[in-house]
Amino acid sequence: MPLHPTAAKLIADAKASGRPNAHLLPVSEARRNLESDWAELPKPDIAVSQDLIVPAMDGASIPARMYRSADAVAGGPVLVWFHGGGWLIGSLDSHDGLARRLAIATGMTVINVGYRLAPEWRFPIAVNDAVDSVRWVSAHADRLDIDSSRIAVGGDSAGGNLATVTAAVLRNDDSVRIRHQLLVYPVTTCDLDVGFDPEYEGIMLFRDELQWHQDNYLADPSQSTDPRVSPLLADLTGLPPATVVMAECDPIRPQAELYVAALEKAGVPVQAQQYAGMLHGFFGLDMMWDEARDAMDFAAARLKAAMTDVAAR
Repeated sequence: MPLHPTAAKLIADAKASGRPNAHLLPVSEARRNLESDWAELPKPDIAVSQDLIVPAMDGASIPARMYRSADAVAGGPVLVWFHGGGWLIGSLDSHDGLARRLAIATGMTVINVGYRLAPEWRFPIAVNDAVDSVRWVSAHADRLDIDSSRIAVGGDSAGGNLATVTAAVLRNDDSVRIRHQLLVYPVTTCDLDVGFDPEYEGIMLFRDELQWHQDNYLADPSQSTDPRVSPLLADLTGLPPATVVMAECDPIRPQAELYVAALEKAGVPVQAQQYAGMLHGFFGLDMMWDEARDAMDFAAARLKAAMTDVAAR
């Protein structure tokens, strides 16, 4: 198995700890474990970290956090980011360090969205929150000091799912212009017969764990084929150009590979990069792996190019 030695030790240590995996715990406990794990990681200082409240169309309040590095340009482009966690776990705090690194690497304003989580809020609430957040960011460009004509969406894992689904929902909305989508090992299908590589079972993710996420996210199993849940089944024509980051030893790597092929077939410009020996969750962990730093540089370069190319969508 080509798993990076440090990643292999991480997996071995997790097994030796005796702590049950997320899907074997109550959702509340799985959330606490994730927050505790990520809170221990160092995160870089940044010039601006400001909490926001985004009003949802149903009257709810969506927490968000805006980041800017010291060299960010006023009135510049913005990346709206959706955190991973299988639609059940994760938060603004768990992905605070990642959002900071994205803001520093890109020089863009980054807005991290704390969409509502299942099972308290099942599909399509997370999708609605993601769409409402992008619409709000676009409509409040002056207040946020960003350029509404240069919006990118992005996310990791289930957040990548929300990012590309949001791009699809808004593709014909003349009030919002999404120019790029950054998808980091995105969830693109509920069909685990095609979207799961058994060779890497247990490397951060288990097949039963993915099913657990689906079971808690969906109000009914029939929703698994809704293109807002499984974008691999969607009409992808007219989506903005995409950047896709993949980890070689990720059991859901096939979902990203299939989505890249589907985007290409639909005529969507896409560039993908797979990182050898890496596992699901590596993006943003620059302090642990050179590959994570390389992936961040790749993503930043792609976003910068997309935001400066006047011909880009």
